[in-house]
Parts: sequence; C-alpha cells; structure tokens
Amino acid sequence: MLVYLADYLSQFYSGFNVFKYITLRGIMGVLTALGMALWMGPHLIRKLQIKQIGQAVRHDGPESHLSKAGTPTMGGALIILAIITSTLLWSDLANPYVWVTLFVLVVFGAVGWVDDWRKVIEKDSRGLPAKWKYLWQSVGGAAAAVALFWLAETPAETDLLIPFFKDTALSLGLLFIPFAYFVIVGSSNAVNLTDGLDGLAILPTVMVAGALAVFAYLTGHVQFAEYLNIPYIPGAGELIILLGAIIGAGLGFLWFNTYPAMVFMGDVGALALGAVLGVVAVIVRQELVLLIMGGIFVLETVSVILQVASFKLTGRRIFRMAPIHHHFELKGWPEPRVIVRFWIISFVLVLIGLASLKIR
Repeated sequence: MLVYLADYLSQFYSGFNVFKYITLRGIMGVLTALGMALWMGPHLIRKLQIKQIGQAVRHDGPESHLSKAGTPTMGGALIILAIITSTLLWSDLANPYVWVTLFVLVVFGAVGWVDDWRKVIEKDSRGLPAKWKYLWQSVGGAAAAVALFWLAETPAETDLLIPFFKDTALSLGLLFIPFAYFVIVGSSNAVNLTDGLDGLAILPTVMVAGALAVFAYLTGHVQFAEYLNIPYIPGAGELIILLGAIIGAGLGFLWFNTYPAMVFMGDVGALALGAVLGVVAVIVRQELVLLIMGGIFVLETVSVILQVASFKLTGRRIFRMAPIHHHFELKGWPEPRVIVRFWIISFVLVLIGLASLKIR
C-alpha cells in the first residue's frame, strides 16, 4: 500500500524511490510487525486473562506443565494480525504470490481459531473434530496448490529441485498440485505438533522464515538465480516483506512467549505459520530444503507417527511421551534445556539448508 504512495510522492521528491527496493521494504516489514506485536501484546494478554481464555493441560504429561494451566492462549491471533498489517503496508499488492500466501495464512488461522475456541471457550476437549479440521485444511491447501499451478509460466516453476545436486530436477506436471497440497498441509500440522513448550515452535519458525526470505530474494532476482542455477521466478522476491513480517511478529511474540510463557500461540498461530512456510517453500521451489531446515518439525511429527503406530501394532510405546520434546522432559531435562537445544539444532539445520545454494 505504501509502495503506491511512495511512487506517487517520488515525482515531487526522488528520495521516495528508495521504497522501491524490496530489501528496505523487507526491513520495514520486520520492524512494523515487531513494533505491533510488542505494542499489542500486553493488551491482548490482559484481555485473554479477563475473559479467562486459558490453556488446558494434559494430566498425563510432565508434572511441571500443571502450573501452566490457565495461561492465556490463542495469542497466535496477534502474530497473524501483525503479519497481515505489515504485509499490506509494505508489499506490492499487485503481486499474486502475496495474495496466495495471505490466503493460506487466513484460512489456516481460521481453522486454528475455531479449534482453539471450541477447546477453550466451549470447553470441548476435542476442539474442532479431526475430519472437519482436515477438511478445511485440505480446502485451503488444495486451493493454494491449484492457484500456484495456474500462475506457473514455465516448467521450472513446477519442477521438484533436488538439493545439493546440480542440474537435477524432477518434472512434476499435474502432480505438482497434490505435492504442493501435501507440503502446505503437512508443514502446518508439523509446526502445530512442535508448539508444546514455551517458545519451542516460534523461534525455529522465525529462523526458517529468514532462510526462506534469502531463497525468495535470490529466486526473484534473474542474475542471482542464473548464477546459483536455481529457477528464476518473477515476483518471488516480493515474499521477503511477508517473511520479514513473520520474523518481526514472531520475535515480538517470543518476548511474551519465552519461558515461563505469559501467553501461548495456540492452533490459530501454529497452523497458520506452518502453512505459510509450506506455501512459500512451494513458490520458491525449495520443498526438500524446507524438509531439512524444518528438521525439528519433521522430528516432532515422525515421533508422533511412530508412537501411534507402535502402540497400535504392538501395544508398546517407543517414547515415554510424544511429541518427542515431552520424552526428553520425562527423562529429566528441564524445559529450558529442551527448548534451547532444539533451537540450536534448528539453527544448524537452517545453515545446512542455506548451504544447498552453493554445494551442488
């Protein structure tokens, strides 16, 4: 929105041309979302406390979590609002990738909102029934996948890149649609499963978003894309602003979510952020790199799958509790130790993902 204002004002003062640079607008996106989150955070927490919108705690979980009961939740709404506002202010709104990504953010955030609302307000422990939850996730994921397939102008925009291998890509054709759908929905649920400890999910999300911003910039820049032998996708660079907003909103939320948390993200935030990481990875053709950089999210998801499968097949559990972060807690690790060590692992995995740009 402000891009158009700056473009108009540039005819009177050339200094406004600086806002044409996506790098500057990306920085402004970070700062705007961060400022909004820090400003609105205390007000939101007070309202959630007044309305008694508090977290329910599993009684079969670690005993240290019992003290978390009643902590305000659904704080992810703050993140979504900050991201949307910052993106609308600083992005080029003529860019279709911006709208596809915002669509995914809103749809998955709405699904999470209904799920949280039913759990917290209506006191329904099931939340949104799984079949309805997955249905609406599928609607959002499938719609985004179809839109991205329709927007693709060259075969390279739907090919599957293999990281660390030069000139290696698989042509997906129409298979791009179900593949993109599974990436978006899978990423959404993976981040949601990780959101079980104070700050555990949000900082890896911020780190992955930062790395994806690098990929978006390079993919949207014809010279850099050619030099690095990655697909050039016109307009992909504009996603830097939205990813910057995720970084700013995420860090602002972490200010209140760090141990011991004053507010929890809830499904409204986790489902939305995970889906956005997925759809951006699809746009910049780095789905497999997302698998690497989001390794913590993958680990958490696989631990749940293995736990359920093992119990149903053998009646035994592999882990003391799933997702796996609870396993380490029950082994005696203090919560802050689990969180920080998972953060460190995420940082290393993000660096490995970024290294795929040159190691091939």
